[in-house]
Amino acid sequence: MTSNNIDKLKEIIKKSNNIVFFGGAGVSTASGIPDFRSATGLYNEKNNKGYSPEYMLSHEFFSEHPREFMDYVRNNLIYEEAKPNKCHLALKKLEDMGKLKGIVTQNIDSLHQLAGSKNVVEIHGNLRDYHCVNCGKYLSFEDMKERDFSIKCPNCGGVLRPDVVLYGEALDLENINNAINLIENAEILIVGGSSLMVYPAAGFIDYFRGDTLVLINKTKTSYDSRADFVFYEDIGNTMSQLANI
Repeated sequence: MTSNNIDKLKEIIKKSNNIVFFGGAGVSTASGIPDFRSATGLYNEKNNKGYSPEYMLSHEFFSEHPREFMDYVRNNLIYEEAKPNKCHLALKKLEDMGKLKGIVTQNIDSLHQLAGSKNVVEIHGNLRDYHCVNCGKYLSFEDMKERDFSIKCPNCGGVLRPDVVLYGEALDLENINNAINLIENAEILIVGGSSLMVYPAAGFIDYFRGDTLVLINKTKTSYDSRADFVFYEDIGNTMSQLANI
């Protein structure tokens, strides 16, 4: 990352009040939440269940083994001690300045909301909301903690699950529409911490019709050649510099 590129982009950001941020797992790694596909990510961790992590996070596994599914989520996806990092805080600052119109995130950890961001589209859902697949009763994360993450609905005895999108399930249509609306109307789209390999989420970038596409990721992506600015840098440090205007 050259200071020249940062300075050029900061000048563009100064003049814009319509920025959208699209973020992946790399946004949360500095908060102590592992990503999925790197060498140290969740999908490369060994477990004693005899199933792949992808399968244990599938609709099929949840349907056949709901108790084991909830145990896996509780032990591998929930990080209560995690706090927003410099990237989350920089985005909140840009929002407070009236420049950032929204965040589209692939993450399910709610750290953007914890940082204070208001307009967050969670295309893969979240781990703070739970519901019964039978009667639809809602439970919060705190409710689930008090119940020691029992999967039995207190209302009808049905099965409880988190409001996350599992493998084999479709994305929520309202979230899709909200994400596309933000991206296709943005002047500046900043994509951070994402390999852009997960579809259909990565395909949302194709809806961007604005002036400036920015990619911030430690490794190359298939979209690099289409971007106006590419930074192979730490996303927290880069976003902090961009928000310091």
